[in-house]
Amino acid sequence: MKFYQRKMFKFTFIGMIVLIASINVCFSQTKTEQLDKLLNLYHEYGQFNGSVLIAEQGEVIYKKGFGMANMEWDIPNEPNTKHRLGSITKQFTAMLILQLVADDAIDLEAPITSYLPDYPKETGDQITIHHLLTHTSGIPNYTAFPNFFKEQSRNPYTPDEFVEVFAHKKLDFAPGERFSYSNSGYFLLGVIAEKLTGKTYEQLLHDNIFTPVGMNDTGYDNHEDILKNRATGYEKNEYGYVNSNYLDMSIPYAAGSMYSTVEDLYLWDQALYTDKLLPQALMDLYFKPYIPAFGDSHYAYGWGVGKEMIGNTEDSVEAIAHGGGINGFNTNISRVTSDKSLVVLLNNTGGAALNEITRAIRGILYNTTYDLPKKSVANEVLGVIQEKGIKAGIAHFYAIKDKDTHSLREEEINGIGYQLMRAGKTEEALQVFKLNVDEFPKSFNVYDSYAEALMNLGQKDAAIENYRKSVEMNPANQNGIDMLEKLGVDISDLVEEVIVPDDLLKSYVGKYELAPGFILTVTKEGSQLKAQATGQPAFDIYPKSNTVFYLKVVTAQVTFNTAKDGTIESLTLLQGGQEMTGMKL
Repeated sequence: MKFYQRKMFKFTFIGMIVLIASINVCFSQTKTEQLDKLLNLYHEYGQFNGSVLIAEQGEVIYKKGFGMANMEWDIPNEPNTKHRLGSITKQFTAMLILQLVADDAIDLEAPITSYLPDYPKETGDQITIHHLLTHTSGIPNYTAFPNFFKEQSRNPYTPDEFVEVFAHKKLDFAPGERFSYSNSGYFLLGVIAEKLTGKTYEQLLHDNIFTPVGMNDTGYDNHEDILKNRATGYEKNEYGYVNSNYLDMSIPYAAGSMYSTVEDLYLWDQALYTDKLLPQALMDLYFKPYIPAFGDSHYAYGWGVGKEMIGNTEDSVEAIAHGGGINGFNTNISRVTSDKSLVVLLNNTGGAALNEITRAIRGILYNTTYDLPKKSVANEVLGVIQEKGIKAGIAHFYAIKDKDTHSLREEEINGIGYQLMRAGKTEEALQVFKLNVDEFPKSFNVYDSYAEALMNLGQKDAAIENYRKSVEMNPANQNGIDMLEKLGVDISDLVEEVIVPDDLLKSYVGKYELAPGFILTVTKEGSQLKAQATGQPAFDIYPKSNTVFYLKVVTAQVTFNTAKDGTIESLTLLQGGQEMTGMKL
């Protein structure tokens, strides 16, 4: 679940592997020219649509909008376009709390029941303000609740009403024990700020931050407000871009409710170098790295603090950063205080690889080599199919799929198949799905889609064979299970419970480095293993065998690999038809 959970050094289980092309920088080009080429390519290839601002030594060297803020009315993105921020909101919430500390109105080590007397004392007496700020409270993350988006995300709530959604839940762990990203904690911080001041969270933001800093194009996003230069949020499906699902903004609240512009976020960045908002002693607390999080970085108060990779080198720089993801938008702000550089990326088509873009931008800023995006195989093939037919499209697929200038992604090829099938071209869709099976034979999802096309063409036996294959590979594939049951197939052999010895489970616990800055952390709670990717919440993983585990929330599989001496030396993550192996640290 992405919601407002994307943060510093962001990799998600969904779409975590981004294939990019390496280049040697032409240093005769100015930084501005290089930045413009890089970002135009990302936009041209359909991988970025939004607003950008980049500063160096405190001065803006590049700002520009790409694509459409509103596709219906052909309104372009500009530097003054207002985007929803998602979890970038958290750093503003943390600032409000520290301002209350400065006023002696709040104690960071006090239990939250000191300020919320109606909160359940059994848990609230154990949880401090510091725990909420650092995601160490153990309060379950409400955006990860089953059916949250379906059942609750569209309904308006008062802050007190929504607290009841998670307040009586059992804690995931003892407060202070470990880091686990939780929007619930930051929601509570907003409620506490309101109770202590008698002002709404929105009023506090305006009075304490926006007005002093001059952030005139920033605010709390209420759907009923008419906002000039507001971006619309979009998502991409097999048909192209569609309007993102509605979300009532009373729900993200202090965890993710703000909107802003790249220009206003530059003003925010500059204010953080002063004592305009906080005395220096508290500003030091604001950015202090408190707890390991996201691999080898740490969490401060509303910020991630750690190393940010530079270009396609192994070099890095200490950065303070945070990202956000909310329906139709994803965002990132990254600050390097040693040279007062800043990268702000606000995207309104959801799911852009902003961390990778930021890394390439850092390569330009530090005069080293960096990576350019690759063209999408799927997009080109679809164009050929639409213009010349399926035979020509398949021929083009084989002509370009292995080119260094192109990237081949399972989910994108799958999207072509569904686009064709929903247009009534099921025979053509079947051929596309078969391409995906051939290219990504380790992915359960390709067999599921291929089976669907077979069934639609009346090829029942072949459909059953491929649905079974899909469920054998991923027992969490509920669609495959449902379809087999609908087809009258006995699936008792496919859903049998696997019990892994406890000692073996213990041996899997640890950190696995899949890429520089990208760690998969495996923990154990009772007999349940959990996996937490850099920048993401922890998810349960379930055994398919003693060594192979799968996720139910996303399409991914984890395999633990044994060394010759019998110890666990690495794991392999399979997702989207791609494999990444990481050594155990």
